[in-house]
Amino acid sequence: MAAEPPVSFADVREAAARLEGIVHRTPVLTSRTLNLRVGAEVFIKAENFQRMGAFKFRGAYNAAAQLPPDQLAKGIAAYSSGNHAQATALAARELGTTAVILMPQDAPRSKMEATAGYGAEIVTYDRYTQDRTALGHALAADRGLALIPPYDHPHVIAGQGTAALELLEETGPLDALLVPVGGGGLIAGSATAATALHPGIRVIGVEPEAGDDTKRSLEGGARVTIPVPRTIADGQALDTPGEITFPVNQRLVDSIALVSDAEIVTAMRFAFERLKIVLEPSGATPLAALLAGRVGNLPRRIGIIASGGNIDVDRFTALVTG
Repeated sequence: MAAEPPVSFADVREAAARLEGIVHRTPVLTSRTLNLRVGAEVFIKAENFQRMGAFKFRGAYNAAAQLPPDQLAKGIAAYSSGNHAQATALAARELGTTAVILMPQDAPRSKMEATAGYGAEIVTYDRYTQDRTALGHALAADRGLALIPPYDHPHVIAGQGTAALELLEETGPLDALLVPVGGGGLIAGSATAATALHPGIRVIGVEPEAGDDTKRSLEGGARVTIPVPRTIADGQALDTPGEITFPVNQRLVDSIALVSDAEIVTAMRFAFERLKIVLEPSGATPLAALLAGRVGNLPRRIGIIASGGNIDVDRFTALVTG
């Protein structure tokens, strides 16, 4: 007998109700120029316009809001390279509690400053030599905090799935959905929603070439660990898929496309010049996959989740003009 999936479509629906009036219902953008260039009708869910600048607020708030009151009062802990850090800090502030966030020493300065700006305490570590999961659990246990991981949690996954739910509610049936893949929470939640609404939809993940742990894992049938990737897509610089997210993605994700850092920069530039939006590297990977022709047998109607836009002006300028 197959095990029950950790997240159901009903969970995503319940998360959407919980998040109503808390998260932004972000716009869905279209571009005639993009459609002509890729030969398909493309709908872009612009999560760069979400509160704190990325989809992560959906999952962090959905998880934090379900904590028992006594635990919530003690505070929340999280570990993240940036967007989940900001999301958890903001969720804690909205719910009237405190947050302690473990962040890599080389996290983008703008993300660290924003996390602190939401009122969180930041503890740093070296992502290339230290295990953030172990450090995060130890930090939470030592201080008596509730740990909200960036992707490996059913409530986080369900919250992230509301981005795809909103997209499909606005567009109607789509032939394919392209989603950035880091730890796998966004695509697991999105795939849960998308395949429930439209069983024939193709769900395609997109990873940076240097961080292809999910692609390797899906091809091998088990989670693999790679060296911590060095890529401009810092939100996708993970070495192994999530323990909870991976089985979901094994079941629901059709394929993984890989994009180079140069292709990501091209997509960031296109988004700025043609769509008039700013995307961080991780948020631009699905667009990069389309523009670079990384998706085979391209269908007619495609949705993509542009997952975030948290990048400071100096880094953005250096990347797109370099």
